[in-house]
Amino acid sequence: MNTGEILRELRTRKGLSQDALAEKVFVTRQAVSRWENGETVPGTETLKLLSRLFGVSINTLLGSPQKLICQCCGMPLTDSDLGRDKDGTLNDSYCKWCYADGEYMYSDIDDLIEVCVRNMVSPEHPEEEVRAYLKEALPKLDYWKRYRELGGDGRFEEFKRQLISEINALNIEGMPKLEKLNALVGSYVNLPFRLPGGNTVKFLDDNTTYLGNQLECEFGGDRCFGVLANADFILVCTYGENGSDPELVMYKKR
Repeated sequence: MNTGEILRELRTRKGLSQDALAEKVFVTRQAVSRWENGETVPGTETLKLLSRLFGVSINTLLGSPQKLICQCCGMPLTDSDLGRDKDGTLNDSYCKWCYADGEYMYSDIDDLIEVCVRNMVSPEHPEEEVRAYLKEALPKLDYWKRYRELGGDGRFEEFKRQLISEINALNIEGMPKLEKLNALVGSYVNLPFRLPGGNTVKFLDDNTTYLGNQLECEFGGDRCFGVLANADFILVCTYGENGSDPELVMYKKR
């Protein structure tokens, strides 16, 4: 499909007329008509607006002319995996685990390798093979080649250190000292906590990337502590195997 066909399909799926779409992206109805007829293609700034409106990447709007991979971790990218800039625009270069709301989640390549290894090891691909592949492949990606430029003078790492200090200062009984925070997408960690009346509630946004980690309880047993945080809150819970029977320990506004 070309750009015009894609725009027509997305507009129709969203229930918008050409006039309504034109109003949302600050152009004329005639401009929208020319796009959909294949006479012209939206400019860069308009493509950003369309990307935000329809929730798809600019790459998709242009007919997916290239296969995308995250330039931090190397995973293949689809629209649902893309990270977002501060203004909400989907970013074609990074996944939402490595980049969220204009912030890069990793500044240490060894930390990223440890996270990737846990998710990529399988009977067909043992840990040694996966680790060797990542150590060779990741340094070739744009993010790691340009890390000093992109790292923001370590401001995000300082933010993570501050969060770790605040979490450890809570002195939650049975929870070991937190050493690291990893990027975790809400849909993977948004556990349903049971209320006294029997209903359940979720505190997170499935589409937001948080910082967190899992810690084994110092008292032993099969339950773990889960820690999640961002600029607004700190959440600590416990749960059983595969996130079963979650119990909220603390939810604290920052």
